[in-house]
Amino acid sequence: MEILKIENLCKTYGEKNNIVKALDNINLSIDRGEFIAIVGASGSGKSTLLHLLGGLDRPTSGKVYVDGKDIYSLNEEKLSIFRRRHIGFVFQFFNLIPILNAEENISLPVLIDENKVDNEYLNELINILDLKERTTHLPSELSGGQQQRVSIGRALINKPCVVLADEPTGNLDSKNSSEVMELLRLTSKKYNQTLIVITHDLNIAAKADRVITINDGKIVNDEKLR
Repeated sequence: MEILKIENLCKTYGEKNNIVKALDNINLSIDRGEFIAIVGASGSGKSTLLHLLGGLDRPTSGKVYVDGKDIYSLNEEKLSIFRRRHIGFVFQFFNLIPILNAEENISLPVLIDENKVDNEYLNELINILDLKERTTHLPSELSGGQQQRVSIGRALINKPCVVLADEPTGNLDSKNSSEVMELLRLTSKKYNQTLIVITHDLNIAAKADRVITINDGKIVNDEKLR
């Protein structure tokens, strides 16, 4: 079942003779539950693509549909709400709130919506992420791997249909990198979420269901591995 659809997506920067095409007429369809790795050289457009998939930037032209919704037909306020409720983000830099403990950081998207936290689901996430002994710790009291686990919990707390991860292991050692990617893969399968990961690590890409290669703002290869 299709969860993400991209039609003729373009993003340019600059004017007249100085125009740079970050994305050049991208078309793509992604199914619910797929684990996608997006690879390419620095400056190829892969991060731009991820940001447009997640509603973090607006395209120059083209459409992005998430679960059937044309997200760029929404105004900024409605797009922000949609993004928070339907898309989870995991970044290379953990972006945790330093004065909030691990449990509070995970719960933050729900609290921003002024909703009640589903404690049963929260505890399930905490157990899966192996954070049971760290819930009251501030980010400064956590290791890099633990901080990234908290950011994964925050990305999942609103039960998004799509999880976008931009170099999620970039600041981690090899052991923590492997554990974080296994957690992302495990949770995406458990909750039937589409996982899209930007990575330079070919070992991570090899674990995906599908690898999309971007070069000069275009998809140059789209390979299903499993």
